[in-house]
Amino acid sequence: MAEHRIYGMSFASIYPLYVQKAERKEHTKDEVDQVITWLTGYDDAGLREAIADEVDMRTFFAQAPGMNPNASLITGVICGIRVEEIDDPLMQKIRYMDKLVDEVARGKRMTSILRSA
Repeated sequence: MAEHRIYGMSFASIYPLYVQKAERKEHTKDEVDQVITWLTGYDDAGLREAIADEVDMRTFFAQAPGMNPNASLITGVICGIRVEEIDDPLMQKIRYMDKLVDEVARGKRMTSILRSA
């Protein structure tokens, strides 16, 4: 079976779409950055470097400093699929990120998005 095309897409091409989605709903780039850094362990400089280097999604997650241990608490449906039921680990990470950005755009409280007390 052929690899999903999103794996080869650059994070730099997807990131602005995340920001636009949040901004359309009157949320900020900083909120998008906060959820992405929470999920992946990148700091702001690392995130900017991944964008500047135009790394693909596979590399973006492979080089992530560390996935948040609470990422497994992310549940729900994105693109018609329950994120907790996705078998492919890379696709699940991508969909986790999609879900977090979705929650920012919907105006969910940040403590809830980041699965904090």
